[in-house]
Amino acid sequence: MTVISDDMALDGAFMALADPVRRSIIARLSRGPATVNELAEPFEISKQAVSKHIQVLEQAELVTRTRDAQRRPVHLNPARLEALTAWIDQYRLVREGQFRSLDAVLRSSAAHSGDPSNGSQSTKES
Repeated sequence: MTVISDDMALDGAFMALADPVRRSIIARLSRGPATVNELAEPFEISKQAVSKHIQVLEQAELVTRTRDAQRRPVHLNPARLEALTAWIDQYRLVREGQFRSLDAVLRSSAAHSGDPSNGSQSTKES
């Protein structure tokens, strides 16, 4: 994939996940495949509306459908979720490194001030 298509894929996935109904569908599918009827049960919207949400998730490659006789179960696409997680993790790891550096600076500063608790204010009650 090129950078542009990677960005478009990320945009599509995050836009799909921006809707609470679609996030609920993903959460339900994390427990196993389900039909549209099963996915529609907890919502007060039509099965047709749920089908449209599933289409958005399919276009974002977050879910897939298979055919099993008359059933068409919807499945979570774990590889796509792993790709999104990897993208998020690269930034999380950078931020964690920055916090570790800040912690080291604060510990060093506390050690130089001679106050291991980093609270140089002392109070005495008379």
